[in-house]
Formats: sequence, C-alpha cells, structure tokens
Amino acid sequence: MITLVKTQAAEPHDDSPLAPALIGLEGDDERALIVRAYEYAAPIYTGKTLGTGAATLDHAYGIVTALAALRADPETRAAGLLFAVPEYLDGAETQIAERFGAPIANLVMGVWKLDRLRVVTRSLTGADKSSKGAQAETLRKMLLAMVEDIRVVLIRLASRTQTLRYLARGESDLRPAIARDTLDIYAPLANRLGVWQLKWELEDLSFRFIEPDKYKQVARMLDERRAERETFIHESIETLKRELQAAGINAEVSGRPKHIYSIYNKMHTKGLDFDELYDVRGLRVLVDTQRDCYTVLGLVHNLWQPIPGEFDDYISRPKGNNYRSLHTAVFGADGRALEVQIRTHEMHKHAELGVAAHWRYKERGTPGAGKEASGRDSFDDRIAWLRQMLAWRDEIVDSADWVEQTKRAALSDTIYVFTPQGRVVDLPQGATPVDFAYSLHTDVGHRCRGAKVDGVMVPLDYKLQNGQRVEVVTAKTGGPSRDWLNPQLNYLQSNRARNKVRQWFNAEELARTIASGRTIVEREMHREGALKTRLDQVAQSLGFTKTDDLFAAVGRDEIGPRALQIALRGRTEETPPPEDALIAKKSKADATGSAILIVGVDRLMTQLARCCKPVPPDAIVGFVTRGRGISVHRADCKSLAHLLTVQPERSIEADWGDKPAMFPVDIAVQANDRQGLLRDISEVLSRERINVTAVKTLSRQNVATMEFTVEVSDLPHLRRALSLIHEVSGVMSARRR
Repeated sequence: MITLVKTQAAEPHDDSPLAPALIGLEGDDERALIVRAYEYAAPIYTGKTLGTGAATLDHAYGIVTALAALRADPETRAAGLLFAVPEYLDGAETQIAERFGAPIANLVMGVWKLDRLRVVTRSLTGADKSSKGAQAETLRKMLLAMVEDIRVVLIRLASRTQTLRYLARGESDLRPAIARDTLDIYAPLANRLGVWQLKWELEDLSFRFIEPDKYKQVARMLDERRAERETFIHESIETLKRELQAAGINAEVSGRPKHIYSIYNKMHTKGLDFDELYDVRGLRVLVDTQRDCYTVLGLVHNLWQPIPGEFDDYISRPKGNNYRSLHTAVFGADGRALEVQIRTHEMHKHAELGVAAHWRYKERGTPGAGKEASGRDSFDDRIAWLRQMLAWRDEIVDSADWVEQTKRAALSDTIYVFTPQGRVVDLPQGATPVDFAYSLHTDVGHRCRGAKVDGVMVPLDYKLQNGQRVEVVTAKTGGPSRDWLNPQLNYLQSNRARNKVRQWFNAEELARTIASGRTIVEREMHREGALKTRLDQVAQSLGFTKTDDLFAAVGRDEIGPRALQIALRGRTEETPPPEDALIAKKSKADATGSAILIVGVDRLMTQLARCCKPVPPDAIVGFVTRGRGISVHRADCKSLAHLLTVQPERSIEADWGDKPAMFPVDIAVQANDRQGLLRDISEVLSRERINVTAVKTLSRQNVATMEFTVEVSDLPHLRRALSLIHEVSGVMSARRR
C-alpha cells in the first residue's frame, strides 16, 4: 500500500511517492491540486479493494501515473485519483464539487458511470464472433456517447491499463475475460483516440493473457536476435545521421520499439514468417517541419533501395485517428529489410499522446501551442471530429470520402440503452420505451403496455437516456394504440417503429375488409342459391388468384353485386333474370351520379340523405318520401331511426350499385390553432384528389374546430384521408360526422 506523509506546503520532494504523478505540471497550484486529491481519497480508500483484488489506493496511484505519462492536465489527473470515491461515499458528487470544483466532479461521475459497463462488456466473452463484433462496436460508441468530456475515456483507458499491470504480477481467473474485453473494446478506443502509449501496452498484456504460448514464441524470436538486430539498427542510425548532417537537416534518429501483439497480428493476417516482416527492424526520424519529412524520405530512398509497394504517405492522407507520418521500407546494406518512419515532433506527440496532447494545448494556452497543433484545425474542431470518429468502424478506410462518412456518424442523434440481459440497443435521440420494444421484436412492440427503466415503472412516452436498463411489460394479446401514431403525443421517434404500427393497422383494416367482403359474398350466394359453388373458381373467373383477394375487392366495393351475381351463376355475360324472381333492379342515377339498387322497384328516383351522407360500403336503408322518391340513409342514421318509429312501413331494402361515383361527406377536425393549419389540411386533401365543396372554421381559446364537406369515392378513400389529416402537426382529432 502506498502512503503519503502530509506536508504543510503541497510541494512533494522528488523522492515522494507522488513525484511520478506530478511530472510535467508547472506551478504550485497544479501540483497542490494533485496532492489535495490524494490526501482526500487516501482515507476513503484505506482497506478497500477492487473486484480484481487490487487495493483501491494503489489502483488510483497507477491511474494518475499513467495519465502523467500522457501529460494529462491537472483536472484529469485529480479525477483519476478520485475515480472510486462515488463507490464508497454517499453524496460524493457534491463533496467533490465543493472541494475541487464542478469540472473535476463531472469527470469523476463520468468515470463512475462508465465503470458500470464492466459486467456488460465482459458478457461478450461467450458470444459468437459475429454478434460479439457488432456488440463491441456498439459499446465503443456507447462509451463516448455516455460522456460529455472525452477526458473521461482517457481516465477509463488509464484505469484498464493499470488493471492489466496488476494482473500481470500474478495468476488470476479474471485474466482471459478482462483481456478479451480489452482487445474488443478498450484497445480500439485507444487507437482511435491516437493514444498509442496505452494502445500498445493494452494489446501486449491482453495478448499475453489470452495466448500465452504464442506470446512467448514471438517474444523468444525477438530476444534470440536482439543483439544482431541492435547492432544492425545502431549502424543504420549512424549511417542515416551522417546523411542528414551533410544535408543540413536537424533531426533525431532512433530505433523504433517492437510490440509483440503487432508483430503477431502481421504474421497471422498476412501469413508471413518472422524473418519476412519489414518492421521487426525499424528507425524513427523526427524533424522540425513537414517539408523536412519529404526531404528525409528522398535521402532514405537515395541511401537504401526502397521495397516496392511498401511506402505509405499518412501526412497527405492521415489515418482515421489523425495519425500522420511517412512510412517506407528499404533494403539495408546487407540486404536485410528496414522500416523507416518519418514525422515532425508535433506529429510524434500526437501519435504517442493522441487527444491527451490536445488537452494539454488547451489547458496551457502557451504561445507555441498553435504551432504544435499544426494550425489546421482549432482545438474544439478536433475534439468534435474525434467524437464523431469514435462512432465509426474498427478501421476507417483511407479514402477520399472518409471525411463525409465520419460527418454522417453523428453521436448526438443516438442513445444507447441496455436490455435486462445486458445487450446494448441503439435508438434515435428522444426514443421511448415503445421504440425500444419494437427494436427488440415487432410482436413485443405490438403487445407493449408498460415499461420499467432501471427498475422503476415509467409512462410509455418517457424519453430514454444513455445507459439506462429498460424492461418492457407486455400483454398476452392485443395490438398497438392509434395514439402511438399521433406525433403530438410523442410515443414514437423511430421510423421503423412507426412503420410497424402502420402495418399492423393496415393489416387490421384488410382483415375487416375481407370479413365484410366474405359476408357480402355469402349473402349473394344465398340469394342466388349457389351455396355449393366453389369460391376459388369464382375468384379466378373475376381475375383473382385467392379467395381472400376476392373478398377484399368485394369489401372495398371494387367488385359490385351485379358482377358477383354473374360470376356465381357461372356466366361471362349478363342474361335476363327469371321474371318470377324478386331481384334488385337498378334505379335511375340521382343528381350525384350514384347508382343504388332498390329491391323490387324499377327505375325509381333515389337521393342520398343530407343528414348522414352515406358512402360505400356503408350499410344503407331506403325511406320512401312523399314526392321526392326514395331517400337513402345510413343504417345507423338517427334521423332514419326517428322516421321509422313513426312510419315503419316506408322502409325499403337498398344496396349500392356497381358504378363508381363521388359522394359528399362531412368531416370534423379539431386542432391546436396555428398559422398555416388550414393550408396544411387542404394540401392533404388536394394530394388525395379529394374535392372540398364547403369549409367552416371556428377558433376559440387557441383551439380550431373545422368542418369540411368533401367528395369521396368510398369509405376506404375517406379513412385514408382522415388518417393523413390526423398526422398534420397540431391536429388532435379528425373524424367523419
């Protein structure tokens, strides 16, 4: 256990346990902040251990040491020391904010939130390869989406690095799971953030735990030829230095460190032997300017023979994590391959520290910071770009369109939540439990009746947040509510869920139409005495492959009673009916152009009642008037019911004819009043080719009531129009009067 002796002045000596954590800090205030954070956390952590068995205080010290190696700013280092305080102290956020300020408190709470993902990320270990890859990618996105400050991810990476360092000291059953979790989630994140210092260590230690035999094999091959390799590298360095001095170029030349996991990956993916790898022997050249990079490249190619196809210009075309450098491979004097990396000091700083380096520039505000940051982008632009970059795939393709592709990967449009089993689901911003239910399965969405978020019941219009665990409460049977399609009620945000609900209601409408058509067909079969007729043959005679298609067409009034009667009789042409049969005869078309069959009466004048305005396929009843022929009402018309209570003998059976016509209908719309409301509704009616013959509007207390008289061809036509009007912004209800 590390201990710290409290001093009156917060200026630890060089031999203090905190000295490595203070590397690179300038000024007493910065150093004092780290000491205060340590002194605050130490009593809280005393006697506490983490799930790996490591002492919490030792782990905190390891985090801050790793962050110091990255030259992280003082706030980030202090937050690294305080990372576990919320786990042991109630009201930690308030106390930390009071002692160290809100920015550090926000960092600490962000780290604590990410730490809750451990169980979920380790659940990927037993998953199959394809699903594991998809879930790992989603989790990488989630890690960033859950935090507002990217330094939280840096602290988490430093914490994972310290965990692996601790596990490397002794055997543990946790090694394989944590190592696999690291290779799937954290190492790719470190790569995308450009933090190569941590990336290589995360990969090498994880590889050592997962494949110990292969790790030892590669390490042994490196070690066996170490002396030979070091001699070759030393001679190459001296040769190149002489060339650079002769050309007047100020440069630092050094050997490049070898990373076991990288070497194994290249051997495995490219199918190469150890001796065939170009980068086992490597040099790194650091210069002052970008122009010097290309000058050095020319000198290297003039000094040694370049290997064809082994040159990469990551300066003109940076990698996805903004890594910039020139890479080339050449044959040395003795014919052995040598890889050379050429970059500026600023490029090297970014390659090693990544986004951490930019935080230092921001915090310092030094006059030279702008030069070091290359001046291409502002700091804020780079951080925004890095946030978008993390939402992309494992390896961003080095192509001309990668910038446009990253721009489309906006994290702000997506949230990530958990299923009860720990699977991560990505949803659009503002998504509700209903959206979540439909993302799991269409049937779960249809039967969704409630939801629990983190164990607490919430309404179905609740807006889900990043990192919440959602459980759907379903009914055994049933379907969605029409209210879910009302945009004003905010039940649905995803287009997929909205389309599923519409499909359900369309299917329900089709089922009702088929049932209605079946009833009509069976009634006509009784009338014609054709109960033994095969309906599949009747359907085929009318051009349908299935009987359900016939029923649907009849239900939609696409097949009139007359055509159905002819098909049931098995004739292709209409023949005169038997004279002694009581049949429906067509009346004269009324003023609207409709054709209505009145049982037992020939060519009698008919008219549609103005009180209820019936429309096919409404059930209708005729009423014999005095001097005006037959008035046709809807069967459920209240005016008709009153008339029949007085004169029931005037009722007469009626049915729709088979000629298309337009029918007037009254519809009532109620909506929140706003400018352009009438125009928007009129546009809907115009798109549906519906003629409006009368409009009446009234606005009271910011609520508009509108009455339209429109002409439609049939009831489905009307229902579709009402559904579209209902979706107009502000509309609360749209119904037929």
